Amino acid sequence: MTLRIDIGGLPSGRLRFAASPLAELTAMLHVLAEPGHHPQLAGWAADVWAGLRPELAERLREAEFLWRSSRADFLVPARPRLTLAEELDDVDRIDDETYVTAALITTCGSNRVHFAAPSPLADATARERALDLAQARGALQEAFAERLLADPAAVRSRVRHTLEQCAEAFFDAAWTGVAGRLAADLRLKNDLLKRQGIGAALASISSAVTLSPDGDRIVVDKLLDNATAAHDSGVTFLPSVFGRPHLVVVHAPGWQPVVQYPVAEAGPSEPVSLETVTLRLEALAHPVRLRLLRTLARGPHTTGELADAWELSPPEVSRHLAVLRRAGLLTARRQGRYVRYTVNLPDLTALGADLLAAVLR
Repeated sequence: MTLRIDIGGLPSGRLRFAASPLAELTAMLHVLAEPGHHPQLAGWAADVWAGLRPELAERLREAEFLWRSSRADFLVPARPRLTLAEELDDVDRIDDETYVTAALITTCGSNRVHFAAPSPLADATARERALDLAQARGALQEAFAERLLADPAAVRSRVRHTLEQCAEAFFDAAWTGVAGRLAADLRLKNDLLKRQGIGAALASISSAVTLSPDGDRIVVDKLLDNATAAHDSGVTFLPSVFGRPHLVVVHAPGWQPVVQYPVAEAGPSEPVSLETVTLRLEALAHPVRLRLLRTLARGPHTTGELADAWELSPPEVSRHLAVLRRAGLLTARRQGRYVRYTVNLPDLTALGADLLAAVLR
């Protein structure tokens, strides 16, 4: 499953890498709402929660639908500014209908929820549908949606004030700590974009972000099949320290495509694609292949030895071994007349983490 961004005919200058204070604050808020997604930041999240004034903690909980499961599009800017205040000013310039629709999408569940015209602000039927969807998510979501539809200006003002309070409480200090890493990453990406082109720049982001062979589409490995187009507006790439392991993509109609990607860390390997994870899970779903793996985990075996151990025919064993090899779960080594198969323990051991990373991506 992939998200495809059409960039056919787009000048290279319309592909930009830049840092966004608001997007990084939103990534931090997601960590606070879902610390289980970010075990390496659990200590930071616990310290922040412990230091928050009760009023601010309550404000974060009442609006967490804007950044918990997915991010409201207006919180991931396509035109980053130098300061959080400037980006919040840009959010203030968004009309009520656009703001409310983006907020309702995350409040009501995910970006698979759509609110086509007429707007819930102007149409009673659309309003009831939005409230029904929010109610199905929970009482807090319903209450937030009711306030948003009844008085958008008041909710917008309150959300902005909450974000400004976050700056004072924890963001300013955290931003100072990560600004150097973001700047270093941007220098690398912009140099690659200038010298080697978009393909090299995308490859440096993640193996989950690639350029199609014809160079007309950016392909992102996500848990959805969808497409959008950059048109003349371009595509913005935002590095994030607190966003790891997520790849956040703004792709809704009417919004300029934005990709927020995690800054690389020393040590961890490149993420395994969802296709590879799926292939491995399917390979393990057959009981015979599980039996063969259990035997191979105890040491190398030939096809004949496996067939004899499990009272199977050699051709049947060969077919199962081929599936496991295509999934990357076995290695083969020829010794004279025989081929001995061994479990690829590192990749098998990492399967649980790879699955979680693919789902969270």
